[in-house]
Amino acid sequence: MGSLLVGHVAIGIGFLLTGLWHLFNHIKLHSLHPTTYISPPWFPTPNFRYLEPVLISIASFTYIVMELFISPSHHHPLDNDWSIPSYHLHNFEHSSISLIFLVYTLFCIAFDRIYARAHQPNVLLGLTQVIASVAFFQEWLLIHLHSTDHAGVEGQYHWLQQIVIIACFIATVIGIGLPKSFIVSFVRSVSIAFQGVWFIVMAFALWSPGLIPKGCFLKLEDGRDVVRCKDEASLERAKALANLEFSWILALMVVFSVVFYLVLFKCYDVEGHVYVGLGKEDEDLESQRKFGDGVLKC
Repeated sequence: MGSLLVGHVAIGIGFLLTGLWHLFNHIKLHSLHPTTYISPPWFPTPNFRYLEPVLISIASFTYIVMELFISPSHHHPLDNDWSIPSYHLHNFEHSSISLIFLVYTLFCIAFDRIYARAHQPNVLLGLTQVIASVAFFQEWLLIHLHSTDHAGVEGQYHWLQQIVIIACFIATVIGIGLPKSFIVSFVRSVSIAFQGVWFIVMAFALWSPGLIPKGCFLKLEDGRDVVRCKDEASLERAKALANLEFSWILALMVVFSVVFYLVLFKCYDVEGHVYVGLGKEDEDLESQRKFGDGVLKC
């Protein structure tokens, strides 16, 4: 129970911080470059340019190691004949999700290193978004076709989780064709943050004994704790509570993100800001990649 709770909370914090980081920077960038805004797939930091992709890659690699070599009782996920045992399939599924995000971050760094020499830099940004969309699609696919039987209460939480992942995927795909759309970037950032919040909610709702719905309980099955309910009425009530939690959090995310936008929009002053390259999209894009802190008015 502890590993499931801590693991989901850690993943949730990662998605939440990434989503908030993107939301902040997209709002800031759009406020400073309202007419020449182009959505970057990630954002550099002043002291260490690749902090975001490096942190994501470290987290992904750590999760892969945890799933394949630390969590298994024998510290490896294979059977004696080097086959994958059925009770370790979920470890490979989880690590495969982390693997594609690791691949995404490595290409982020690689593409950025050759960006200045690229004849068509927008193509590199588009390819980065393509890889990001593949990552979200694989995350959805492996959760949707999970080898673990996500039935009952746990299944309801994972079904709702898939909605958020699909929102991330769709927004990323649309962003490939509409790189100048702030709204698409805004929705993608909020969706990533929402996915993080839902991971955290799932962790406590499914593996914290004090928060298990009334009439339900934790039961050890196939080496993992699952929520079971004593009757059909308790099960339906637990599912309804999950739906309510999802709708309440969705409303809170909408309010928070819009208020966050309004506050930051007032904080960053575009007066006197020099716009680079009239009609020169590549120069505009390069200037945005190196955007500064702007002028705060609040």
